[in-house]
Order: sequence, then structure tokens, then C-alpha cells
Amino acid sequence: MKAVIKKYMVGYTDQGEGTPLVFAHAFPLSKAMWQPQVDALTDTYRVITIDLPGHGESDIVLWNDTLDGYAKSIICLLDHLGIARAVVVGLSMGGYTVFSLYRHYPERILGMVLADTRAQADSEEGKAGRQSMAEMAFKDGPSAIADVMLPKLLAPSTIQNHGEIVEQVRQMILQTSTAAIVIDLVAMAARPDSTDLLSTITCPTLVIVGEDDVATPVGESRYIAERIAGSTLVTIPEAGHLSNFEQPTAFNDALRNFLTTQRF
Repeated sequence: MKAVIKKYMVGYTDQGEGTPLVFAHAFPLSKAMWQPQVDALTDTYRVITIDLPGHGESDIVLWNDTLDGYAKSIICLLDHLGIARAVVVGLSMGGYTVFSLYRHYPERILGMVLADTRAQADSEEGKAGRQSMAEMAFKDGPSAIADVMLPKLLAPSTIQNHGEIVEQVRQMILQTSTAAIVIDLVAMAARPDSTDLLSTITCPTLVIVGEDDVATPVGESRYIAERIAGSTLVTIPEAGHLSNFEQPTAFNDALRNFLTTQRF
């Protein structure tokens, strides 16, 4: 689906009925990464996925070139769809976007799922790494980014045993424009530290992480869960950074159990 919102094209999916669940994708992918969750959850919930600005079917929005801007794009879509409140699910960069949502629009959030993400801002070393990757994207394009990112996104067991997953993720990266990749990198490097935000979160929260995540290791998710009162931490075996895509059954079971327990 597509909609023109505030003069820009936004790509999204909207399927099922029930409590709205909104999914925010990782860098440098698209809403397509959430297909396993769309397939599993639309029998019970209204499942909405969005292409963040510049990804998939969404236009680049120059005034939305920060994570706060990405959060605003989600709010604009919810307004377009007539949805007052939703459970928001974000993985990696999507998790950073969920933090921005809670920081600015807590009244719109029924609950949150923070998957394979971290609360801390980038270190100076991390910012320098993003700058180097942006320069690589300008020079060599998305294919070079795919080569660098795949070992960071996927567990060694996935790379060794599931070539079809590797290829699907590669294709998602190749379909992302160089401009979108660079804007993401700048936005992530500039994001604020969300550590102090954690203790203020009062909505039901699930934290999920792949056991073999090298990009945001298990300790990062444990740090988040320990600081959000009443939150639950679930570790997914044989999954890397893209735990939802590598081990969809385990991820979906954790998500459905959380939603059922919270009576969403």
C-alpha cells in the first residue's frame, strides 16, 4: 500500500483486525523484513508495517532526516489510518525510532517491543564508523554495504545453513538507495542517549535479542530490561541481529505471549 502524507509517498502494509501493532524496520532494510510477523499475527491483530523515509516505497523526506523525524513519520501514518494508540515494535534502528516515539509521543503508545537494539548513544568510535560507512556508500553503493552488513546482521549459523535468508536480506539492502543509507547513518550517529529515558517508561515492554547478535549483544538488551520496570527479556537461540527474520517462530512466540499476557 501507498499513501501521500504531507505531500510525500509513504509505503506501508495494513492487515488484520484487533489491537494495532506497528513495526519499524532495521538499517538498511525495509518493511519487507517484517513479513514473517505479518504472516503470523494478522489472524488476531491489526498489523501495520512502514517503510521509513527513503526506504522501500517511501520517499526521502529531507525534513525527516533524524530519528525524531522517522518517529514523526510513524505518527503521521497512524493519524492517516485513524489510529490513536498502538503497540510499537522496533528492531535495531527501529528500536531507536521507538525510543524517539516514547520520548515525544508517549500517549500514543500502548506497549513497546525493543528488539536487538541499544539505549546508549554512539561512542566517538561508533560515530567514526558510521562516517566511514557513509563514505563507502557514496563510493561503492549498496552492494558494498551489503557485504559489510550481512555478517553483522546474521548469525554465523544463518550464514552457513540458510543461504535463502542471506539472499533475501542482501536483496533488501540492494533495494535501498545510497541516499537513504547515508541519511540513516547520519541520523543514527546524531541520536540522543536514551539511558535516562528507560526509567521513565511505564508502558508494558518486551525486550528481545538474538543470542548471537554481534551488533547489539545480549548485554545491551539486558541493560535495557533491567532499567524498564516490569519489562521482560527474551533471548532467541541461533539468531543474530535480525532475530525476527532468522528465527521467526521463536520471535513470534515471544511476541504473541507478551501481547496475550498484557491482554492487548
